[in-house]
Amino acid sequence: MNPKVTIITGLWDLKRGDIEGWGKRDFQTYKDKFFELLKSPVQMAIFIPESLREEVEKVRQKFPTKIYIKELRDFKLYNPFFKQINKIRNDEKWVSQAGWLAESPQAQLEYYNPMMMSKMMMVNEIATNNPFSSEYFYWIDGGLSATVHQGYFNHDDVFNVLPSYSDEIDKFVFLQYPYEGNNEIHGFERKKIAEYCQVDFVDKISRGGFWGGKKEHVHQVHGLYYYYLAATLSEGYMGADESLNTILSHRHPELIHNFQLEGDGLCWPFFENLKEYLQPAYSFSENKTALYVLTFNSPKQFKTLIESIKQYDPDYLNLTEKYLINNSTKRGVARSYNKLCKDYGFTQIKKQNIGICGGRQFIAEHFENETDAGYYLFFEDDMFFYNGEDNTCRNGFNRKIPELYRKSLEIIIKEKFDFLKLNFTEFFGDNRKQWSWHNVHGTTRQELFPDNPIKESEDIEAAPFANYQNIKSHEGIPYATGEVYYCNWPQLISKDGNKKMFLDTKWDHPFEQTWMSFMYQETIKGDLNPGILLATPTEHDRFDHYKKEERREH
Repeated sequence: MNPKVTIITGLWDLKRGDIEGWGKRDFQTYKDKFFELLKSPVQMAIFIPESLREEVEKVRQKFPTKIYIKELRDFKLYNPFFKQINKIRNDEKWVSQAGWLAESPQAQLEYYNPMMMSKMMMVNEIATNNPFSSEYFYWIDGGLSATVHQGYFNHDDVFNVLPSYSDEIDKFVFLQYPYEGNNEIHGFERKKIAEYCQVDFVDKISRGGFWGGKKEHVHQVHGLYYYYLAATLSEGYMGADESLNTILSHRHPELIHNFQLEGDGLCWPFFENLKEYLQPAYSFSENKTALYVLTFNSPKQFKTLIESIKQYDPDYLNLTEKYLINNSTKRGVARSYNKLCKDYGFTQIKKQNIGICGGRQFIAEHFENETDAGYYLFFEDDMFFYNGEDNTCRNGFNRKIPELYRKSLEIIIKEKFDFLKLNFTEFFGDNRKQWSWHNVHGTTRQELFPDNPIKESEDIEAAPFANYQNIKSHEGIPYATGEVYYCNWPQLISKDGNKKMFLDTKWDHPFEQTWMSFMYQETIKGDLNPGILLATPTEHDRFDHYKKEERREH
C-alpha cells in the first residue's frame, strides 16, 4: 500500500429503510457494501457509530486504520448548518419544486443532508490531524462498491496510484457527469445554481461519491465549500452535497480538475483510468525509437538543429537510433555532413534531392524495413527546439517542457496513438483550425463538413475549428485527442501508425496536402488515432536559404 494516501469513509444508519416511496433503501445493503470496501489494502480513516466499531476493527485488523466514533446525533453539533438545513427541508416551497422531492431521503430524513454535507468537513479534519502522515486525501462513499466493482480496490489496488494521478493534474479532483433535469438539480433551483456557477445553464454535475487530492488542495477546497454552503443556505437554496461540489467545479477551475464520466454518472470509468498508471514504466531498451532528420544543402541548418536538441533534451540524441536523410545537391558540403554525422552518431543516407515528401516516404519505408524500432521521430533540418526566452507560444502553450522525450513517448504508448504531433502552434498557423478542410476534394468536403462545404478562400481562418474529443494530461503535459490533422511538422509515429499512414496506401507523387486529406478521412472513419501535445517546443527557422526552383516535393 502507498503510505502517501489516506482514504476517508463512513457509515451511519440514516433510517432510509423506514421512509416511504422511491427513496426507501435497506441499511443492510449499505452495510454489506461498506464492509466489502473495508477489505481494501489502503490506509483508512473511518467515521462510524460505536455500534460498528467491533466489526470494523475485525475486518481492518491487517491494514492501517484510524477509527473516529461519531454518532448520528453528533451531526447536530458537527455540522454548524444543521438547523438551517432542516428548516429548508421542511419548507413547503422547497419540497414542492419537483414531484420526486417529497419522497426523497433529503426531504424525509433529518440527518441525511447534514451528514452528506459534512463529508468535506470530515476529510478536512483528517487532512489536518493526518494520522498516517499522508500527502493525499480522498473521500469514498461507503456504498460506492454497489456500482464500482470491488476488484478495482482489492485486485487492482488503484488507490495506490492516486498520488501519480494527483501529481499529474496537480488539482483537486471531482468526477463530473452530464445532467439534463428540469427546473431544479437535486432540489437546488436551476436558475440560481447557474448564477452561483456563473454560467447560463448548468449541464454538468460533480459527484459526491469519490473526490479529493493533495493536502493543501483539500484545505483550500474546504474553505470554499464552507463559504458556498453558508451562502446558499442563508438564501434558502439547498440541493445535495453534489450541488456544492458543482458550484466549486464551475467557479474554481484553477483549483479543481473535473474527470468526465458518461451520462449514467457511474464512477467506475475513473478507476478504470487509474489502472493505466499501474502499467510498467516505459522501457527505453524495450521500446526503441529512431530519429530521422531530412536535410538539404546546409550543414549549418543540421548542426543548429543538433545543438538545439542538446540544449533542450539530450535524450533525443542519447536514446535513439539516428538517421540523416541527406538530399543535398550542392558541392562542397559532403565533408561537413560526414563530420557532423560522425560527431553525433548519425547514420547518413545520401539521396539526390528526392524532395520533402519523397524523403518523408523514404523514411517511412526505411523505418519499416531496415530498423527494429517501435517508434520514430521526424524532423526537417529547419525545425529546431526552442531555447529562447519566451515560456509560451502565441497561443499561450508551454514552450519549455523538461524530459519531453520520455514524456511524449509515454503518452503515445499509453494512448496507443498512431502519431503524436509535438507542436500546437506552427509557422503559418496552428491547430485551432482544421487545415484538412482546405485539401479534401470538393465533394468530400461537402460530406465531411456539411456546415462549411464551400471553399471560397485560401485564408487559413476560413477553415472550421478542429474537433478535439478529449483534453488530457501526463506529468504536466496537456494533450488532445480527436481530429488532429497531419502535416510535415515534428511528430512521433508508431509502427502501426507508420503502416496506416504511408505504406498501406501509397501515391507515386505524394504532396503534404494529399497525406493531410487522406489521413483526416482515415481519422474520421476511426482507422487512425492521432494526438497532439498542447505545447510548442519547436519552431521553424530556415536561415540558410536556397533558390525556390530547387525545392521539390517528391
